[in-house]
Amino acid sequence: MTAPTIVQIQDVSKRFVLHKHKSVKERIVNARSAREHREDFWALRDIDLDIPIGSTVGLVGHNGSGKSTLLKVIGGIIQPTTGSVKRRGRMAALLELGAGFHPDLTGRENVYMNAAILGLTQKQIDTYFDAIVDFSGIEEFIDTQVKFYSSGMYVRLAFAVAVHVDPDLLLVDEVLAVGDEPFQRKCMEKIEQFQREGRTIVVVSHSASQIGRLSDKVVVMDHGRMIFEGPPADGLRVLRFGYEEQERSQARLEGRPVTLNEDASILGISLQADGGTTEAATSGAPASLAFDYELRTAQSEPLVAGIAIETKQGEPLYGLNSGMLDLALPTSVGRHSVDFSFDSLPFGAGAYVIRGSLETAGGKSLDRLNPASEFAVADSLPGGGVVRMPVSARVRD
Repeated sequence: MTAPTIVQIQDVSKRFVLHKHKSVKERIVNARSAREHREDFWALRDIDLDIPIGSTVGLVGHNGSGKSTLLKVIGGIIQPTTGSVKRRGRMAALLELGAGFHPDLTGRENVYMNAAILGLTQKQIDTYFDAIVDFSGIEEFIDTQVKFYSSGMYVRLAFAVAVHVDPDLLLVDEVLAVGDEPFQRKCMEKIEQFQREGRTIVVVSHSASQIGRLSDKVVVMDHGRMIFEGPPADGLRVLRFGYEEQERSQARLEGRPVTLNEDASILGISLQADGGTTEAATSGAPASLAFDYELRTAQSEPLVAGIAIETKQGEPLYGLNSGMLDLALPTSVGRHSVDFSFDSLPFGAGAYVIRGSLETAGGKSLDRLNPASEFAVADSLPGGGVVRMPVSARVRD
C-alpha cells in the first residue's frame, strides 16, 4: 500500500523572460521591437512528481539545473507557467538567505513576524520563543536589527524558526552550507528527529554524503528537466557520471543486451572468495576483485584498470588502480584479466558497490562500469560501521 502524498506536482513548467536590453533607456527606445530583444528561458519543463507523507526527497543537479526553482514552486514562492502543484499541511521553508526577514526589524520582531506568517498564533509564538532563541544560539543579538547580522546568524535564526513552527513539510535549500560545523550538525540532528516523527522533508544540497545520508529518494535535475527519480545511490551516480552511462552500466549489470564500446570493454568485476565468485564475503577474510576486460583493437599506450568501492548510499570508501601498483596490463587484442587481492577484507557488515574504469595511461577513457557489481559482507565482530576494527576491552582501576 502506497503512502498518501503531501505534494503532488503535475506537468509543471516554468518560463522566465530574459530581456537583452542593457538599460531601461534602451527598453523604452526599442519598445516597438521589444520582442526581438527578449528570450524565453524555461527553468522547468514537464515536471511530474509525487512526494509521499513522511518521506525525505533530495533534489540534486548541477548549477542552473532548476532544482532551486522547483523547490520555490513547491513552496508557492513562484507560480508555474503551466501545470499545477497541490500541497497539504503546514509548510516551513528555508529557501534563500534572509528570505522572510525584514532588515530593519530586530531578530525578536522577525521571529514573531516570520512565525505568524507560517501560521502560529501570538500565544504559540510566546511558547516557542525561548526554544527558538536557544536553538539559534544568538541570544545576545536577538534585539539587534537583522541587517547587522552575518550570513551565519541569518541562517541560525531562520532555521530555528522553521523547525519550531511544527511543520508537516519542511523545504531546505543549500542555505545550511553557510552555517558553521557545530550548527550544521545540530541542524542534521533536528532533521533526523523530524524523520523519526514522520514529517516530510525536501532538501536541495550539493553535498552527496548529506543527500545519501538523509534521503529516501533522489530527484536529479538537468537543464530544467527531471532525468531521474529513485534510490539515492543510483541518483548520485547519475549526477556524477550522467544518466546514459548509469543506465548502460545498470543494463550490463542485469545482463540486458547493450552495444559495447568499439575498442575496449570491461566485461565485469567480480568478488572472489573461498575459491570462487561470490556476492557474499566475510569481513577480515582474504578476498580479491577479478577485473575482466576485452580489447577489440590493440592499444599503443599502456592501460590502467581502476576499481572503487562505495556504500549503497554512494559514499566512496576505497579506490585503487593498476598504475599505483606499477602493474603493466596486456594491450593486445583479446580477453584479459587482472586480480586485485586483499589479504584481509577491511569492511564491516553491510552492502557495497564496486565501480570500474579502463583507460589509457594518457587519460583517455575506454570504458566505465558504474556500478560493475555488488556484494554483501558479514561480520561476527561486535560494533558497527563500514570499517572492521578488531577490538578488546579491559577494566583499568
